[in-house]
Amino acid sequence: MPFDRLFESQLENLKAEGNYRYFADLTRKCGQHPRALNHQDGESREITVWCSNDYLGMGQHPDVVEAMAQTARECGTGAGGTRNISGTNHHHLELEAELADLHGKEGALLFTSGYVSNWAALSTLGSRLPNAVILSDSLNHASMIEGIRHSRAQKVIWKHNDPEDLDRKLAALPANATKIVAFESVYSMDGDIAPIREIVEVAEKHGAMTYLDEVHAVGMYGPRGGGVAEQEGLMDRITLIEGTLGKAFGVMGGYITGSAALCDFIRSFASGFIFTTALPPAVAAAATTSIRHLKESGEERAMQRRQVDRLRNQLDAKGIPHMDNPSHIIPVMIKDPVKCRMLSDYLMDQFGIYVQPINYPTVPKGTERLRFTPGPRHTDADIDHLVAALEVLWKQCAIARATA
Repeated sequence: MPFDRLFESQLENLKAEGNYRYFADLTRKCGQHPRALNHQDGESREITVWCSNDYLGMGQHPDVVEAMAQTARECGTGAGGTRNISGTNHHHLELEAELADLHGKEGALLFTSGYVSNWAALSTLGSRLPNAVILSDSLNHASMIEGIRHSRAQKVIWKHNDPEDLDRKLAALPANATKIVAFESVYSMDGDIAPIREIVEVAEKHGAMTYLDEVHAVGMYGPRGGGVAEQEGLMDRITLIEGTLGKAFGVMGGYITGSAALCDFIRSFASGFIFTTALPPAVAAAATTSIRHLKESGEERAMQRRQVDRLRNQLDAKGIPHMDNPSHIIPVMIKDPVKCRMLSDYLMDQFGIYVQPINYPTVPKGTERLRFTPGPRHTDADIDHLVAALEVLWKQCAIARATA
C-alpha cells in the first residue's frame, strides 16, 4: 500500500488551498525580546516577532530565567515520572499554591499544557458527573471541543457570547441534568471578551457549573494578573478557572483552579493527569517566579496597553482594516489564504517582520488574517516600521482599505 502517496495527496490539496503551514526557523535572543534570529539557506538575520504569545516577554525576564537555571542545577532536568510515580516535586506544590492564590481558589492542579488541562478536565467532568450536559460556546478552543467530545457527555452549543441563547438552552434541559457551562474570557483569534458577569448570572439561575478558560488573559488582566474574571470581580462566582503558563507567564504548562474537592476529583480521575510525566521542576520554579512578579508589577501590563493602543491608532490612520475589540490581540483582516501567506512572506523577506498567517481551520474560510500581538518591549520605532511596511504592501497588493 503506497501510504506516502495517500499522505502527499492530502498535503498537495492543503497547499493548493493556501492553507499549508510553513514554520519559520527562529532562535529567540534572550534578553532581547521581541528580537530573534531567522535561519534560512545557511544564513541568519535578525527579525522582529509580532505574533508571539509570550505576551509580556516574561519568558526572558532575568529572574524567571535564573529561577529555571538554578532549579535545573539543583534538581536536574526532568521530573522523574508522573505525579503519582515519583514525579511530584516541592516546586510543583509551590506553583499550585501560587495559582490557587492568584485565582482566589482553594486548590490548583498542574498539567503539561493548556490544551491538556482543558481536554483532561472537561472530559473527566463530562464522563463522571451524573447526567452531565456541557454547554459550549460556539467559538470555544479546539482543546475544549476535544475534551467535550472525549467525555461522550451530551453537548449543547450556544451562540458565541450570547447569554440570552445560553439561558434558552439551559431552560430546555431536564431538571436532573448536571449542567456545565464552558466558555473563554478572551478569544484568541478575534480578540473579543466574553460578557462573563451575564454568563455567570444565567448559569447561577439554572444551577449550572461554570468552566472558564482564561488562557489568553492570565497575567494580562486584573490588578494581579488573575485574568478578566479578576478584573470584573467575579472569580469567586466561577466554579473552575483554567489557564496556561505558556503565554503571558512565559514558560509552559497548563492548570485548573477551583475548590479542593474539585481539584482532587480531577487529580484522581483524569487520565490526562494520571498518565503524563510531570513538568520539570525547573519549569515549575520559573513559572512561580513569573506569577509572583506579575502579581506585584503592573508595569508590563501598562506598557503593553500603551503599545496596543498606539498600533491600533496608526492602523486606523492608514486605513489598514483590523478587528475592533477590547483586548491585546489585533487581527488585521486579509480574507484570502493565498494573499495572507503572501503578505506574511513579504513582511519577513522585505522588512524583517515575522507574523504568521492565520488560515483555516484555525479560523473560518474567508476570515484569514494576520494576528498581531504588541508587547511592552515593542518600541515606538518597531510600531512605526510595521505600519509603514503594511502601508507599502497594501499599495503593492491592491488590498482594500478600511473606510471610516
